Amino acid sequence: MSATPRKIAFIGLGIMGGPMAANLVKAGHTVTGHNRSSSPVDRLIAAGGQGAGSIAEAVRDAEVVITMVPADAQVKDVVLGEDGVLRHAAPGTLLIDMSSITPGTALEVDAAARERGVRTLDAPVSGGEAGAIEAVLSIMVGGEADDFADARPVFDALGTTVVHVGPHGAGQTVKAANQLIVAVHLQALAEAVVFLENAGVDLAAALDVLGGGLAGSTVLDRKRAAMVSGDFKPGFRIDLHHKDMGIVTDAARAVGAPLPVGALVAQLVASARACGDGGLDHSALLRGVQRLAGRTHH
Repeated sequence: MSATPRKIAFIGLGIMGGPMAANLVKAGHTVTGHNRSSSPVDRLIAAGGQGAGSIAEAVRDAEVVITMVPADAQVKDVVLGEDGVLRHAAPGTLLIDMSSITPGTALEVDAAARERGVRTLDAPVSGGEAGAIEAVLSIMVGGEADDFADARPVFDALGTTVVHVGPHGAGQTVKAANQLIVAVHLQALAEAVVFLENAGVDLAAALDVLGGGLAGSTVLDRKRAAMVSGDFKPGFRIDLHHKDMGIVTDAARAVGAPLPVGALVAQLVASARACGDGGLDHSALLRGVQRLAGRTHH
């Protein structure tokens, strides 16, 4: 049980949001969920949460509002929109956006919220679907130190690495760096897999020993099974990683930071999407390397 149970509204119960909301229920909080489609709301109710048919209904009595939606457009819609969070949240409410969006949108949300007396944190996460389910996410948080301290028990129910990284927008900047590193790791792993297969080496044995050395990574641990089996059921879709590579390339350009390898991997992610793999897990970057190696997919 958490020290003080909070009344939490959770907007966006997708691959990530659904299990996160359920973990907040487990931690003893009162969680009211809202989602565009209703079956995720039913799952939250089954897990001991409550459902709301509208954002207004979800946030009416909430002390904390969490938004977890796919991209900037949805954040603007659910937070700033005609019937959005800011229209209905009481002054003093803490709004925690855990989506991955541009630092600029995070600043825009904060400015609009401030006018309504609502406090905000940008708190994107890393760890994928498995991390959300197991409550072992990394959470990078931008905003005021006091608000971060206030939100700490909420974050602790969701993740194991929770860090205040700076002012509003900084959480999204660190998340962009995270997505850069993950994409490059996935691409390197995919190239190694095709190389090992073409060389006729036992792939599972090779990945075992690589995982124990300097080449080991969380990406290798979490994504090797998908690459070995070719089962790319999405934990994190290529479509979303494509969006994130756009965020990091734009943000890096704005601050004059070169991304020679990141820019190349951004193009490979875009190519995977153009080849119809956007709905697959980002480990399906392997398919792009297989295409380059002359292997066909059915």
